[in-house]
Amino acid sequence: MDEVSLNTEPAGQDDADEFEIEGDCAMTDFISQTGIIQGENPLPPVVGMEFDSYEDVYYFYNCYAKQQGFGVRVSNTWYRKSKERYRGKLSCSSAGFKKKSEANRPRPETRTGCPAMIKFRLMDSNRWRVIEIELEHNHLISPASGKFYKSHKAIGVGTKRALQMDTSEDVQKIRLFRTVIVDSEGNGSMDGDEGESGNRVDYSSQLKLKEGDAQAVQNHFSRLQLMDPNFFYVVDLNEKGCLRNLFWADAKTRVAYSYFNDVVSIDTKCVENKFEVPLVSFIGVNHHGQSVLLGCGLIASETVESFTWLFRAWLTCIMGRPPQAIITSQCRTLQTAISDVFPRASHCLCLSHIMQKVPEIFGGLFEYESIKESLSRAVYHSLRVEEFEAAWEDMVQHHGIRDHNWLQALYEDRKRWVPVYLKDIFLAGMFPAQPSEVVSSFFEEFLDRDTPLKEFLDKYDQALQTHHHLEALADLDSRNSSYTLESRCYFELQLSKLYTNDILRKFEKEVEGMYSCFSTSQLNADGPVITYVVKEQTESDGNRRETRDYEVLYNPSEMEILCFCGMFNLRGYLCRHALSVLNQNGVEEIPAQYVLSRWRKDIERNYIFDHSCSGIDINNPVHRYDHLYKCIVQVVEEGRKSEGRCKVALGALDEILKKLCLREDPAL
Repeated sequence: MDEVSLNTEPAGQDDADEFEIEGDCAMTDFISQTGIIQGENPLPPVVGMEFDSYEDVYYFYNCYAKQQGFGVRVSNTWYRKSKERYRGKLSCSSAGFKKKSEANRPRPETRTGCPAMIKFRLMDSNRWRVIEIELEHNHLISPASGKFYKSHKAIGVGTKRALQMDTSEDVQKIRLFRTVIVDSEGNGSMDGDEGESGNRVDYSSQLKLKEGDAQAVQNHFSRLQLMDPNFFYVVDLNEKGCLRNLFWADAKTRVAYSYFNDVVSIDTKCVENKFEVPLVSFIGVNHHGQSVLLGCGLIASETVESFTWLFRAWLTCIMGRPPQAIITSQCRTLQTAISDVFPRASHCLCLSHIMQKVPEIFGGLFEYESIKESLSRAVYHSLRVEEFEAAWEDMVQHHGIRDHNWLQALYEDRKRWVPVYLKDIFLAGMFPAQPSEVVSSFFEEFLDRDTPLKEFLDKYDQALQTHHHLEALADLDSRNSSYTLESRCYFELQLSKLYTNDILRKFEKEVEGMYSCFSTSQLNADGPVITYVVKEQTESDGNRRETRDYEVLYNPSEMEILCFCGMFNLRGYLCRHALSVLNQNGVEEIPAQYVLSRWRKDIERNYIFDHSCSGIDINNPVHRYDHLYKCIVQVVEEGRKSEGRCKVALGALDEILKKLCLREDPAL
């Protein structure tokens, strides 16, 4: 029998000529001899991370293990018959159990069958990708115990890795020490024909940097690193060392995601419209309904590979916790990359972007206005799927546009952009479900088609400060000013004590809308669930008014309510129809499950990043600096809240400085 296979689990389709060995495989000895473990990486492992070698994976996971406080051992390594490694599994040193010993005094059992591990395999690109992880342990772990594990004996103190620039070559090259590399399977290698001069550049695989842009990136990142130890960036270089893709996020951006990670919009307007700066922005919405930045990137080309790399870089930045819903444009390459990197997220296509294309697509047709009106009614006025399907069929048949390619593609994607299909997805008001709603870009006032990269980097801080200032003013307004209620409704009074003023103003329109709901009647009951029909008079086609029926399901025993208009998931607060049913049933307060913490003004949101994964090495000046910085930022956050707190903070800091100046012994 020529083939050897000791696999205990399936390993893929290319497993015909391979064998597996278990144990440390001399990995610890290899690390000790080569001394390659010299630093740390605070990030936990994430599916999709890629590394240059098998040893690099071990190095990364071992550093992570030391910071967490557990040891590492190689559980399995799969080899092909050529003795080439192609798959591996690293586990916590407490994984499994020792074999029973017949010795008179057997050693006590120290393993616990711990499930913590990572699996990784060699890809076609000759890079090693993490394909499965388990971070939870079934035993206590402590960073202080890391030094007692065999796998850590060669790990030295951590070092900061600085960004280096190759200033001798004016534009295209940026060189840096590579830490965790997140990459797609296709590296987009630069293999264009260089021609006779040997200097022809294939710009499809690298950013189009102008003179001085590389230095501007260096200056920008260096300054952010000095100001913010938790500033995060990842770069992607092609085979010639030229910058291909870039991602970055500061500490406040990373913390904002921990508060507002339910829905994220990925803005690719700059890439699709061929801006000078090929910017991709990750945008969320805060407790005031304002846009908040969750990360930025620059990509060389509008390809699946570039988008996949960028999304994996962002996923690494947010600790592998993807959002529940993602909103993007209609771009096919985007859809492919999203399905690859975020397979479990609900992917929606921005409705306003789609409707803005209607004049461009149909503007030259004689029946343009009629087509536009028919499409608008089908999309915005359908309460049930059957209504939309019937309205769409009537539109394409009446206007003879059934075979129109753009419309056919839209219909195939209808479950991603038509509001009637999105009622079960929480979208926090980020999805424009009405014709009057338009999505604006986070950097709209600071970036246009011809803005150079250097100018954008100069304006980047200004843009962030503007948005931070608006949030701070809204916080102050919500906490310190009394909100004038427009009605005496109990629901409005309840939320005025909890919600920010901006969200309360939006909810107020639903309270006012209850007066246009002139009839609420019970239709039927199915067990504990009662179906009501709420009649509302609405305006349509100018001044013409029409009456519409809205079905509302109400379960009084569980205090659950659901309206077919879907507003709660679309907006994040109950609609006028649901409020009318609650009011008719004598309910004076909105049930707790419909009062969302993401809109509350009484929650302290301190934008201080804390990855909470390592102890402090007091002998390491970098560790001391990072720890002191995080502590002082907490003082700043508390001190800025009022004039009195500011005076207390300044006084305390002055006392600390005086005490430090009196210390002559550097060891104290």
